[in-house]
Amino acid sequence: MAKPAARRAQWSVLGHKGATFGLFLYSVFAPHSIAAGEISLAIVGGGWLVRTIFSGKTGSRRTPFDIPILLFFLWTAASSFLSQEPRISIAKIQSTCVLFLFYLTQAIVTRRTAVLLVAMMILSAAAGTVYSVYDLARGRGVIVESLAPDSPLRALHVREGDAIWRIDGRRIYSVRDMDETIRSLPTGSEIKVSVISQGEHLERPGLVVSEQIKSHDSPSGVAGSKATHRFRASGWTRHYETYSEILQILAQLALGLALANVRNHGLNLRSKLAFAATALLALGIALTAMRTVLVALAFGFCVISVRALGRRAKLLSLAAVCIFLAVGAFVVYQTRAQNALWLQDPSSSLRVEVARVGVSRILLHPLFGHGMDSMQRHWNEWGFPGSDMLHLHSTPLQLAFDRGLPALALWLWIMALFWRTASRGEKSRREASDTNRYGILLGATGAVAGFFLSSLVNYNFGDGEVALVFWWLMGIVVVLSDAGSGRKTIAG
Repeated sequence: MAKPAARRAQWSVLGHKGATFGLFLYSVFAPHSIAAGEISLAIVGGGWLVRTIFSGKTGSRRTPFDIPILLFFLWTAASSFLSQEPRISIAKIQSTCVLFLFYLTQAIVTRRTAVLLVAMMILSAAAGTVYSVYDLARGRGVIVESLAPDSPLRALHVREGDAIWRIDGRRIYSVRDMDETIRSLPTGSEIKVSVISQGEHLERPGLVVSEQIKSHDSPSGVAGSKATHRFRASGWTRHYETYSEILQILAQLALGLALANVRNHGLNLRSKLAFAATALLALGIALTAMRTVLVALAFGFCVISVRALGRRAKLLSLAAVCIFLAVGAFVVYQTRAQNALWLQDPSSSLRVEVARVGVSRILLHPLFGHGMDSMQRHWNEWGFPGSDMLHLHSTPLQLAFDRGLPALALWLWIMALFWRTASRGEKSRREASDTNRYGILLGATGAVAGFFLSSLVNYNFGDGEVALVFWWLMGIVVVLSDAGSGRKTIAG
């Protein structure tokens, strides 16, 4: 009997170590790659399953989040079955499963590993900012100086002054690259061209590769020799919005760690490194030229400063925030469309119009909403402007539109609990000797505040990569704040 029990214990420990290793991999890849992040989380899930089978314990704990999360998931499922487009919405339910990372995290993570995981993700994101600086210095693609009369890109509304930087997902660095890429594609294939126009990233689908196009001396019909340096940084990610939202969360955590170390130990090496990471991540956000996230980061910084600093230090912090906003405003002015800084650009007016139409339709289906992604089938029919089927650019509005007002109320409940848990945990650990634990909880208060503010005008909760980091952080906060009612061991 002793031997089987020992083997079960060995497998349980092995599963725990595998799950922990998967979480470390996730911390490295989360700021950069959804594919690598999902593979890492598959390792986490596999390790947790092995541990659960051989230990007989899930390691989960009861928390105040359980009821609103369960109701939110069930309401999402119900709204999908009652959707205007059930086939689309039911298939979309799987995207809601990102919330299970909350349970995996708080079942696997310990107080010690929580600090290491947070530090690893901050370091990885800071490396992405360094790459963004390099990417901007190097430039992207080729600026179109002129287009041949028979250029196939004219049909995609590519104009002189635009920059082409990807063809069919492949990055290009010269006109020669562009032409060779088009020639290498199968005849008859329909491809997408990635364009940077007035600093904005645009995807132009619909270019059909024909033998006639491939036979030209220059299949692209583009003349140009210079790369563009006027674009919104995105690190190694696929989009600057995703990148900036993740950086916002991590910058708050870095600042929390920095101020906690200053409070308890003075300006030591750890606090200096944390301040350096905060500055790098803030620079990364500025380089994305995301106006809303810039404001959200500044707001979160103020929340952290008010909670952690004395009067003089608060004034210094306010001055630092003003400098950051000035740098961000300069980047927006230099990078984005004319008058973007004053919210008088086409992007701002489109958001207002989309939100107006969305609000007018919420009361048509207030209980279960229209169904997730159903608007994509009825975009113009329901009165939304333009041909790009997007979303309402607001988490509260999108939740109410897709899943009904009760789903919005449940999400607000979850956000309020997240804030209360982080805030109470930070307050209770303020005078404790565990500096890093206190610092993460302090940073989490700013992260929650910034995330919520940004969510008012960004659908950040609907971005899979950002949502995963959100649920991961919530699990970390539960572990560090002792919000759960049960304890767990390595075996369970």
